[in-house]
Amino acid sequence: MILIANTMVTGDGKSVLRDYALLIQNGKIIEVAPAEQLKNNFPDEEVKDYGNATILPGLIDMHVHLGYWYSKPDGYEYNQHLIAYLTQYNALRAMFGGVTTVRSVSDPHMVCQKLVQAKEKGFVRAPRIFNCDRGICATGGHGWMLEDGCAQVDGADNIRSEIRKQLRDGAHWIKMMDSDRSNVSEYRQEELDAAADECHRSNRKICVHAGTQPSIQMCIDAGFDTIEHGTFMTVEQALQMKEKGLAWVPTIIAYTYIYDEMVKKLAANQTESSNVVDAGLLHDFEYFRAAAAAYKENFKKLYDTGVTVLAGTDMVMDGAPAAPVARELQYMVEYGITPVEAIATATGNSARVLGMQGQIGELTQGAVADLLVVEGDASADICALNRVKEVYQDGAAIHRAI
Repeated sequence: MILIANTMVTGDGKSVLRDYALLIQNGKIIEVAPAEQLKNNFPDEEVKDYGNATILPGLIDMHVHLGYWYSKPDGYEYNQHLIAYLTQYNALRAMFGGVTTVRSVSDPHMVCQKLVQAKEKGFVRAPRIFNCDRGICATGGHGWMLEDGCAQVDGADNIRSEIRKQLRDGAHWIKMMDSDRSNVSEYRQEELDAAADECHRSNRKICVHAGTQPSIQMCIDAGFDTIEHGTFMTVEQALQMKEKGLAWVPTIIAYTYIYDEMVKKLAANQTESSNVVDAGLLHDFEYFRAAAAAYKENFKKLYDTGVTVLAGTDMVMDGAPAAPVARELQYMVEYGITPVEAIATATGNSARVLGMQGQIGELTQGAVADLLVVEGDASADICALNRVKEVYQDGAAIHRAI
């Protein structure tokens, strides 16, 4: 099959092709060439011409929680069976919005591993999933109250043991939780060092929730592969990350969306909640105000250091959209980078950090045909990503509204 559109954004952060086409066979991209050339060379192939549209790689969300049920108002109903259905539903919502790969960074134990297995067996449809199993937090640390969503582990040797168990059980990555919403590192440096070392000696990667100081610096020193949030990161720290080959997942939308939602609740005098997650967010309103302002003021400065930036969304509030990568990229563009650069954070950049360069995240020969087709020119208008026309997974069209 030959796919044609006026615009193609390849995912490398630079290249935009006009009036090009893709030849797809057996779920792979076989050739990328001018449209007329491909049609002439392969006259028997079916042709789908999307006209005034953009073809780009399927998006990658590097920070989701597919099995997150803790903010549900009827959380008492959520046993392991209902949580599994919710996990698949969230995966489908992400995929139908153009997100064909996700990294799920702490969920109830084994729920994502089993979703991956169910997909492999052909039982369900889901994006490509890289899972972190449960987060690992200090006793009483960030996330401790999330039943089965975080393992409370203290001490370097115990952390190493928990990491080994999670890798044994099928985790692709490991997720540590260090700082919450205060200037306190919940782990000691030697514990963070041990976590990173244990993963790297097993040739696995590890990410860490670190939004404040001194946690950000401690996690950079430990060598975590990705820093999640880095809300109050400095330019000097971003330069250190670039030098060490570490990547930043800012999750701008998580903090800005929550701040906007909290403003609405306070305006409506909804100052209390029986839900533990919403209550915590309302309590920390001033933190979210400062966080939203910090991203707006500092994102472009940090991006310009050359640190690798990855798109992640971290949507956990009840009623929030699933994996709204398009909106995260819109924030990036609003804060100063180009649409093509923003798209790379959710395509080529993320593929490289996942170890999938050349397989996903780019329109290149030999890559898997995970594709997104949107109306308009996404290289000039990042909001085009909200106008989904078609989503392809392994060369098969799977999009439908949900």
